[in-house]
Amino acid sequence: MSTRLLDDVAAVNLPRQFGLLEKTIEVIGRSSAVHSLHVRGSLAAGTADRLSDLDFIVAVHDPDFGPFLRVLDTLMSTELGALLPGWRDTIVARMGGLGYVFLVPHEKSLHQIDLYAVPVSRLDTVLARTKAMPVYQAEGERSARNSQQVDWLISSTLDRPYTTQELLVEILVLGHMIHKRIARGQRYIAYAEMFALHTAAKNLIKAALAPGSAFYGWYQLAEEIGTTPIGRQSLADLDRLISSQPIPDSRDLTAALTIALELAERAAPDAVADLRTAITAYRHYLEQM
Repeated sequence: MSTRLLDDVAAVNLPRQFGLLEKTIEVIGRSSAVHSLHVRGSLAAGTADRLSDLDFIVAVHDPDFGPFLRVLDTLMSTELGALLPGWRDTIVARMGGLGYVFLVPHEKSLHQIDLYAVPVSRLDTVLARTKAMPVYQAEGERSARNSQQVDWLISSTLDRPYTTQELLVEILVLGHMIHKRIARGQRYIAYAEMFALHTAAKNLIKAALAPGSAFYGWYQLAEEIGTTPIGRQSLADLDRLISSQPIPDSRDLTAALTIALELAERAAPDAVADLRTAITAYRHYLEQM
């Protein structure tokens, strides 16, 4: 770890984020698969507040890219205490890698860590687009050779449909993000992310009750899903959810998350059961924000 690089970041950021930043760099930097780490966004720009994300670019040696991603959830949960598996980020721009969002407790608060994993062969392109600040560089050099296997892994991961558990994680991550938007008074972004939460709930219903759906987006929901009692009940939950305030306040968000979890319990009970302990902890932290 480069002390000078960390000092540069510490000089423009609050201690609350810096402590978790330092810990995250230490944990991820232990992996021999990692070539370098960079921070971007408000941390790199010096505009972070107490709610700001830790936004990383993780450059991974091309041959190690797949194995690194396979252990990333375990690494983040065992070493940093991430509450949930990483959400495969659909908001981040497609820059040649894969983005994941983790919710990590630190100093009695829940923080968001965004990891954009990129093969070393594509790192220069990503850095040119993000103006990220380097915070860790592994010793030694290895050739940055692009492989068709890495290309296939990235494209197939981006194209793969979400599972019900992944969609439940998406709902919870979006809830955390919306809470920050409300606290900052970012009404337009809160509106956009609330619509994304509604869409994730719709997608969860479809993944659970109509996994082979031939219809796009919100089309034919009643005709396709409303043919069974559980389908009709799930659509009633979805109606309640999308009838909430388009620009939420804290009470609206709490109500929306309650409805979304009830919907998930009804349509995909196994997904909820697998994450029940994490959901309980998540709601505790959300109440403390």
